[in-house]
Amino acid sequence: MLRYRVTNPDGRRVENVMPIGLVRQFPKDKDAWREADRLGLGIRINDAPAPGRASFHFLAEHYLKADFGSDSVRPKSENTISHVEHIVRAYLVPRFGNEIAEDIKPLDIQRWFKSLRETDGLAWTTIAKMRGVMSRIYKVGILHEHVQKNPVLHVETRSKTDYKAIVITPAQTLAILNALSSPLHFTLVLTCAATALRASEMLALRWKDVLWNEGRIRISKRWAQGKDGATKTEASDGYVPLHPVLAAHLRSWRKQSPYANDGDFVFPSIKARGRVPLSASIFVADHLRPAAKKTGVHIEDGQRFGLHNLRHSLSNWLVNKAKVEPKTVQSILRHAKIQTTLDLYTQDDGDETRAAQGEYLTALGVATQMVQ
Repeated sequence: MLRYRVTNPDGRRVENVMPIGLVRQFPKDKDAWREADRLGLGIRINDAPAPGRASFHFLAEHYLKADFGSDSVRPKSENTISHVEHIVRAYLVPRFGNEIAEDIKPLDIQRWFKSLRETDGLAWTTIAKMRGVMSRIYKVGILHEHVQKNPVLHVETRSKTDYKAIVITPAQTLAILNALSSPLHFTLVLTCAATALRASEMLALRWKDVLWNEGRIRISKRWAQGKDGATKTEASDGYVPLHPVLAAHLRSWRKQSPYANDGDFVFPSIKARGRVPLSASIFVADHLRPAAKKTGVHIEDGQRFGLHNLRHSLSNWLVNKAKVEPKTVQSILRHAKIQTTLDLYTQDDGDETRAAQGEYLTALGVATQMVQ
């Protein structure tokens, strides 16, 4: 028998029991516990209150166990799990944890979200993620029959970001490269600028991932929380091109690197003797950001600038200057949706828009009359 306690609607804790099987079926305790786990009883009976009387705290904790456990339809990366747990425990539970989940009003949720923007200064995109997590908490609660309705469905937020990435030109990128004295740092920035790899994907690269004969680099993982993890999305798992020029620079660095075996990191931490890749945050703070400022890139105090800006810069240049088909750019950046490439990674180009306007004025026949 599995013995456990539940909280009644009146708040009293009482003991319940649930049959697991006969002793001859499960002669040892560990056999019975294994059967209880197989049946998912740990989640089903964990403080389960009567439907409609579950506190939001209970609902949130149940969600963290159920949606990331054996009942999960889609596996989540460790980064995603950590990020969601932070949203739940640092924001949602402190605000709504003691309230009965089904008594929470949509307007109260919306007003709280708005206060996070106006008082705490959180970005709308961050608040939109909170809304998504909170809605998911209720969906899982409905699935497991702890609640019957989802008040978050009626809550509105804005999802457009106010963030505008600093985009640099090829000339500025070259100036940054020339300001980096270390061949490790030079090759790191060059690879990032040419491939638009995310920092976590670059750090996870081993030499065996560089497919010299195929002219491409295999991306199958990312470095997160001190170890290899799954790529950010399914679309991220794939390949990026390896041009002969980039390949030549990578070969040159491999000859100089003290860690050049197939299983070694392409961009290792020299201080850690190659056991882990270098730290992206330390590299950006100590080398990339100072080099960018030194070469004239305007970066205000507190403004974000790092390896990811090279990803934005490549996308912007390919679409606006090189006139590469957006679908090709989407493939290079490995975005699941082309709208992400066009909306978030490509900015309006003043030269291009002025030229387009000039073509129209020329067609009107007025351009040559006014411009000497």
